[in-house]
Amino acid sequence: MTRFGDFAPLCTNTPSYTWCNLFYRQLSSDSSLKSILTGLSADANSAPVGINPVCGIAKAGTTIDGPHQGTGKSLGNIANIVVCAVSMLVILGLIVASQKRKAAVGRVELRNLLILYFLTLPFQLLTTGSFLAQGSTALVALTAIHAGLVAAFFWALLMNALIATQKIEDGTPAALVPYLLFCAAFFAGTTYIAFDVGLGITTALGPSNDPRELRSIPLFVLTSIWPAVAAILYFGIMTYIVLAVLNETRPMWYYILSAGLFVLSQLAWFLLGKVICEGSTSKVDGSFVATILETAAVGVLYLAWRSITEDSWDDDPYPMYPS
Repeated sequence: MTRFGDFAPLCTNTPSYTWCNLFYRQLSSDSSLKSILTGLSADANSAPVGINPVCGIAKAGTTIDGPHQGTGKSLGNIANIVVCAVSMLVILGLIVASQKRKAAVGRVELRNLLILYFLTLPFQLLTTGSFLAQGSTALVALTAIHAGLVAAFFWALLMNALIATQKIEDGTPAALVPYLLFCAAFFAGTTYIAFDVGLGITTALGPSNDPRELRSIPLFVLTSIWPAVAAILYFGIMTYIVLAVLNETRPMWYYILSAGLFVLSQLAWFLLGKVICEGSTSKVDGSFVATILETAAVGVLYLAWRSITEDSWDDDPYPMYPS
């Protein structure tokens, strides 16, 4: 029976589910538990992301041969690698564009949000790209940092909504200090917990007492529940600001589209992943579709922010008023 905090169903049925990198080491480092790793996960040098996945993309450079894998040398998760690289260029362009909008409310905070998302992309490329052997310390470290960045990103997202209420003046220490402090706290806390899970340092915040359960409530909360809660709160606050405070409707469509793209990205990750993986004989999975949709959601979020903020201050220090 699946319990709250269980990763086993996700690690088996969702190809390239990043956080499974942390649990593989739990099993592979204990000789008494290695027998649990079967099928695609049996050989750490070629194993895809996941724990005994029904379908997965083998490590780049290894020979593949199986019902869902075909034959030949694996290129790794090449589709998601390309999409992550292109997404980095897109987000870099948005960072530059946001910096130019000098008078826009929340400019600094939105720029920091974009920077955080930009930072998640190379880590996603590395943690799902099948570059490193499963169970390696390097892969655990990259995955732990990736988890911390994701948790910090969603705090930054929520903080952008709070700044948009203008209860606190944007760009001031009163806004930036809690923004940065909580970003650091979410990053440090989540990264530590992820390391704890991956390296088995303790059982207080890390995995359960039985590694075979693939269970960690703190990790599940910070990588699954917290992002969903932050996204819902952000959408609710921005809906209030746009419809009730600004009395506008057009910007709201941007926020609705962004929310829709984010939901679709999660559906692509969890529902389409196995279908695409099996249909392509383990050459690609749903991760690249999810990354496209996530990046599109962030891009539309920028357009929504742009539509409700000013581009620049009035250059005329003595504007003409009607008499």
